[in-house]
Amino acid sequence: MSGFQRCGFLLELSPDWLIQRASENAHRYLGQYHQRLIGEPLSQFTLAQPLHDLRNSLARQRGATGTARAFRVRLFDDPRHFDIAFQALDSSIILEGLPSADGAFGEWLGSVGRLIDGLRGHDRRHTLESAARRLRALTGFDRVTAIFGDDRIESSRGNIAQLQIDEPLPAIVADVSQETVSIFPEDGAEEPNPALLRAPSAAQIDAMRLAEMAAVLRVPCFREGKTLGRFECDNRLPVAPSFELYSAAELFAQVVGMTLD
Repeated sequence: MSGFQRCGFLLELSPDWLIQRASENAHRYLGQYHQRLIGEPLSQFTLAQPLHDLRNSLARQRGATGTARAFRVRLFDDPRHFDIAFQALDSSIILEGLPSADGAFGEWLGSVGRLIDGLRGHDRRHTLESAARRLRALTGFDRVTAIFGDDRIESSRGNIAQLQIDEPLPAIVADVSQETVSIFPEDGAEEPNPALLRAPSAAQIDAMRLAEMAAVLRVPCFREGKTLGRFECDNRLPVAPSFELYSAAELFAQVVGMTLD
């Protein structure tokens, strides 16, 4: 499994929620160094009620990407709140945590309804043009590109260099200039991990820096389990990561998918 971005923390859990692996910055959030966490139940380091709620959430609510979300969770006996993304794999659970944003919860998700008004009733190209423009308004990124089959439609703020990358980027890259953290213990896996905040590869970092790109979002669009396309959001400055913003972008993308022929 590849590394992780230091803006949050990652835990890989067994099906019974024992900690199998941890990002090496986990002590900043859980109060224990990563070596100490391995083999211990997550319940030893968190409050009982939020952990119970997370278990229930994983069982009942998953997005089209298979990733469940929980917002403003008070994991520990201190004032901090976290946004959580977690997904069940074949033999483990990947849990990612980010400090909750200071703004009012629901601001991004609540704005999706206003953005989808007027999407219907137009041809495919007009719909994608409008969707790219509205998603740029939602995210605040410099450029949003809608890529659906042979259609590639861009809404951008000024001239922005194209990223020349063959392998898929992580769903969220907050700041390409920040050093990434390792996940302990190493597992030797060659495939990139499915975490939203997995670290970009060295080649991807070089390509982003060459294009003077600091932050990206990659938002897939599904309908009835089939991938229709994706939205690529690029920004020239770092962007504080937010699972709520990403969830709002995912929701918007799914509505776009339902409006397309």
